[in-house]
Amino acid sequence: MSLTRTSTRANSSIRKVEVIADFCPHAMGSVLFGTGNTRVICAATVTGDVPEHAAKKNEGWLSAEYTMLPYSTLSRKKRDTVKRDGRSVEIQRLIGRSLRAAVDFSMLPGISMFIDCDVVQADGGTRTAAITGGYIAMKLAFAKMLQSGMINVNPLKTNIAAISVGVVNNELLLDLDYSEDSKASVDMNIVMDGSFNLIEIQGTGEQAPFSIKSMNQMVDLACSGISRLFEIQNSCC
Repeated sequence: MSLTRTSTRANSSIRKVEVIADFCPHAMGSVLFGTGNTRVICAATVTGDVPEHAAKKNEGWLSAEYTMLPYSTLSRKKRDTVKRDGRSVEIQRLIGRSLRAAVDFSMLPGISMFIDCDVVQADGGTRTAAITGGYIAMKLAFAKMLQSGMINVNPLKTNIAAISVGVVNNELLLDLDYSEDSKASVDMNIVMDGSFNLIEIQGTGEQAPFSIKSMNQMVDLACSGISRLFEIQNSCC
């Protein structure tokens, strides 16, 4: 057993995932998504207000918003009010880019979907949890839209999931919690589609540069974790 991991979990194992679907009854689709001690509420709502670039092509659009609630961390986090926190803006753009890769917007003329991701408890991997849970909320929303006749064809093309991977004490770890992430010499967040194509890699050598070989090993490890997340997504909705 590794002396680096903060739990009895194997280095190549993901944290326990919990999914409570339809968590927000007024949303078109929603989920409380938990991974380890991280909890994120993801909710999808729909409007007829599409951005100009989509309207010109008679297509739909998807945007995301991400917030860490004040009580989600050990010390109170100030609410975003007039000026958004730069980290939150960067993460919500990542969520939007990732989820848009799963959608054929030509099948959603005049329809915008918003994915709101609210972190209620943070213990590492909040952005990857928001992407993975955001996909479930989006999938539930499209199913409800089909059922109600709002759309005639499901625009969802593929699964989307994300996970973290890093190097801690020279050991490769999958799905880092906060205590592991805070000590990582290399930290990566990886997003993939259902065919295991890469959508985004965010990688940082926190203490020193890392090799391409090391990066490829981390991508391979992330792929194994994302495969498990796809199974969970497909089983819950």
